[in-house]
Amino acid sequence: MQQMDLFASPEKTLTVSEVTRIVRAAIEDEPALQNVWVTGEVSNFSQPKSGHWYFTLKDADAELRCVMWRSMAASQAHTPKDGDALEVHGGLNVYEARGQYQLYADEVRPAGEGALYQEFLRLKAKLEAEGLFAPERKRALPAWPRRIGLVTSPTGAALRDMLDTLRRRFPLAEVVLAPSAVQGPSAAAELVSALQRLNAAAQPDVILLARGGGSLEDLAAFNDETLARAIVASAAPVVSGVGHETDFSISDFAADLRAPTPTAAAELATPDQVEVRAALRDGALQLARQMAAGLREQRWNLQAMAERLQRRSPAVRLLGDRQRLDDLSHRAQRALRGQARHLRTTLAGMQAKLVALSPDGVLARGYAVVSRDGQVVSAADQVQPGQRVDVRVRGGRFGARVEDD
Repeated sequence: MQQMDLFASPEKTLTVSEVTRIVRAAIEDEPALQNVWVTGEVSNFSQPKSGHWYFTLKDADAELRCVMWRSMAASQAHTPKDGDALEVHGGLNVYEARGQYQLYADEVRPAGEGALYQEFLRLKAKLEAEGLFAPERKRALPAWPRRIGLVTSPTGAALRDMLDTLRRRFPLAEVVLAPSAVQGPSAAAELVSALQRLNAAAQPDVILLARGGGSLEDLAAFNDETLARAIVASAAPVVSGVGHETDFSISDFAADLRAPTPTAAAELATPDQVEVRAALRDGALQLARQMAAGLREQRWNLQAMAERLQRRSPAVRLLGDRQRLDDLSHRAQRALRGQARHLRTTLAGMQAKLVALSPDGVLARGYAVVSRDGQVVSAADQVQPGQRVDVRVRGGRFGARVEDD
């Protein structure tokens, strides 16, 4: 309403800045101008040291100044050049210092890619709904591929980059090329055929499907439904390295692994010989340390077992038995000596008794032994008066005659 009042007053004059601000406000307040795609031919493209893009979009009847800030320009798939037919997305505003309206762009694409992009989204949604992109379907890459298949253009820079990378990282692997066009009307069918031939004839451990960067139209062959299904049906896992890091294709989603570039695809598919050698050296050192530690432990165990065996050896037992034998011998000798003493004591007692009971002992006590004709007279009726008898007493013997009482 304020703008209407200003224009309605014939006596009111406006400064250039005021007019510019009114125009700017009118443009900013129009939603349709803040989210718009504009198509035209590029001219006067420039990119100063600041990194911003400045160019003009034109058609047969008009021109539109465009600006893209460095942060946005860095994420674009390719840099425009004069004469390119582009579709540019952004919002309109006024650059007050020059009093000109211009498009502040945030995305550019070659003209005609809008329909291609919509078809890309439709096909992506369809195949995703079928489960072709499911993570659980993805296969792991072999750690040590013996044969690597390449599906790419035989004349492109992508092939040279991949071969250089494979030779540098893992020269032990055999590389088999299945050449194919990567751009143009027949490219999708050739890519499918090359992929199938490679699986049937070479039976590689892994396949690299790759090409260099380009526009959405250039990458159209890799957004083909038949190719996506052939990737999923491949006997060998497939690494997709299509375009630059910011490019995405249906083949990327169908593949077992997506690489941002062809070179990165070769790196992801192979071990690095430098790292392998370093790992082998580290492994050898670790193995040597473990073996040394194991040998020390075994020596300790062997020493402990030897000590245990020595303690339980027959020689040690014989030494112990010898000592026990000595002890038993000493004990037996002591026992024999004690028994001998006991026997001697007993014998002495018995001898003393025998001596006391012997004839000499009896004679010593004053008794006499009377015998007649060699027979001891032990009763009075054995002799008659007048008979001679022999009388033995201590110290000798003599004869005697029996008399009647």
